[in-house]
Formats: sequence, structure tokens, C-alpha cells
Amino acid sequence: MSIQFLGMIGHRLASEIIPPSGPIFNKQYIADFARAHEQAGFDRVLVGYWSDQPDGFLVTAHAAAHTSKIKFLLAHRPGFVSPTLAARKLATLDQLTDGRLAVHIISGGNDAEQRRDGDYLNKAERYARTDEFLQVLKNSLTAEAPFDHQGELYQAEQAFSAVKPLQPQLPVYFGGSSPEAISVAAKHADVFALWGEPLAGAAETVRAVRAAAARHGRQIGFNISFRPIIAATEKEAWEKAEYIRETARQKLLATGHDFGLPKPQSVGAERLFAAANEGDRLDKNLWTGIAKLVGGGYNSTSLVGTPDQVSDALLDYYNLGIESVLIRGFDPLNDALEYGKELIPLTREKVAARRVARSA
Repeated sequence: MSIQFLGMIGHRLASEIIPPSGPIFNKQYIADFARAHEQAGFDRVLVGYWSDQPDGFLVTAHAAAHTSKIKFLLAHRPGFVSPTLAARKLATLDQLTDGRLAVHIISGGNDAEQRRDGDYLNKAERYARTDEFLQVLKNSLTAEAPFDHQGELYQAEQAFSAVKPLQPQLPVYFGGSSPEAISVAAKHADVFALWGEPLAGAAETVRAVRAAAARHGRQIGFNISFRPIIAATEKEAWEKAEYIRETARQKLLATGHDFGLPKPQSVGAERLFAAANEGDRLDKNLWTGIAKLVGGGYNSTSLVGTPDQVSDALLDYYNLGIESVLIRGFDPLNDALEYGKELIPLTREKVAARRVARSA
């Protein structure tokens, strides 16, 4: 399979090194950001979920209205919308986007943030809810006749959605490194999402998830997330990384933890932070500088080097069976365009050459 590239769009300009600017819901920026990814050759963009930020369904709808080809991955947390209603919302949005939608289900890795929206379940309970939520969601998206559901957390009588996705199947992405997360993913996910771990850790996760999915007679794809830092020379790329670290450090000191809340209940965050404590530079060119600053709280590891070096590193992960990668920069819109100039086409060329060599 060829490699897939995902990006991530936001609703206003902001990053670890750029203070938020403009209105919190910046329609022009959303449109420009989505078009930049389409122009750069990305396959899909993630629209995230936060407890205090604009609604992702509407951000996605607006971005889709200003693009024609690029696909979308909408993050959604179970628990705040019933699965039958969520199914109708997702199906309607897939129709609106001409079949360009996938959903990324997030159970939640921070009790405090979940409580902002009135969710007081603990981590284990959230994963149990996600399991049942996805059962009902999938039934609602596919059932040709009304159905009943009597579960632990959800009950419905004669549930039915007249609107169905335009696609034959709405792709479901899911992530998490805990046993509970892998169990849910094995039953429901089409793509399992990893943060940018070192190669050994990523290989371990791929093996564990594949084995769990096989017990349900399923196969599953994989996506991994990085923050590439590229420059014309290796020296310039590492200098750029150090500039990013120092700028982010100063911004944290000045503003507090405004890059996103840490995730104290997240095993994935623990794994990233543990990797960061092993050293700044791991494998060929995996950099953990920002991951350590933010306690491993989100996809914050980088691949640093020339486009050729970073594409080689991505190919190492592809060789593990990870055929999809999410990349986003610290200068979000400009970096997306930069990735499209060399990194994305070069990596695609190397993957194609590898496939030809294997089939020869």
C-alpha cells in the first residue's frame, strides 16, 4: 500500500512558538489552512477536539466547503452526544463533504478536562463506554431496519438513521497505549493511531494491536504522528529545533501550560515522556525536546534533518507496517506548504520504489 499523509488544521493561528492571534473562530484561516494542505498533497487532515474550543463538526464543514479533494478526520469524544445522534451527525457530514469524512474516537486521557464537559467517569469506565458507543454507532450507520439496544450505558428502542454515510463504510481511527485502549481498538478500529515513539516502542505496539485484532478476526491499519523539522542541511535543521525548544520554553514560562492540558491518565503520554527521559535524540533523528517540555502530553516528538533524512526515517516506520503518518509543524500553515515541496513527494517516491523492489 502507498503511504498516506495526514495533517492537522486549527481554527486560528497558534502553536508552541506562535501566540494565538485573531478571533478564536477564524473562518478565513480555517479555509486557508485546509487549502494549504490540499495544495501540499496531503491525503487527509485532522480536526481536533478540546473541551473549550470551537465545534469540530462545524470547523470540518467549513473547511470542506473551501476544498474539493482533501479528506477529513474528525475527532470525537463519546459521552456527550448519544451514539444514535452522533451517527446521524457523522452521516450527514459525510454526505455534505462528498464522502471525505473519517472519525477519530478519543476516550479522554485527562479526568479534569473531561469534567469540564460534565463527564465524571474514570478512565476504565470511559473505555467501557467507548466500546458500547462504537457498537451502537456502527449499528446506526449501517442498519437497514430499526434496532433495539439494551446495554450498560446506552438503551434505545427502534433506533434508526435514515441518513447513511456516502461512503460504504465510515473509517474509524482510534488510539491509546493502555490494555483497555488496545482491546477497544481491536474490536472496532480501522486505523490505530500512535504518537511518535522510537522505532522499538512503535514495533511493540504494532505487534500487540495486530495480535489483539486477529483474535477478533480483524486486520487493522496504523497511523503515527510526528512534528518534522526540516532544513536544507542537517546542521540547520538541528539549529532550528533548538530555536523551537527555546522559544517554546520561554512561551511556557510566560503563559503557563497553554499548549494543551497534560494527560495524567494516558499511558501514551507516559511512554512519550519515558522516551524523552532517555535522551534528546533517539534512533536516527527522533527528537524529544518538546515532548519533554510538555510532559509527553500530546503528539510532540519530531523527526529532524533534511527532507531526505526525514523521509528515510518515515520509511523505517513504514517498514514496520505503519502506512499512514500525521505530520504537523510548529509554524502550522507554512510548514504544511513546506512539507509539500520535498518531504511528501520524496517519501512517496521512496515507498513506491520499495514496493517495486519487493515485487521484483
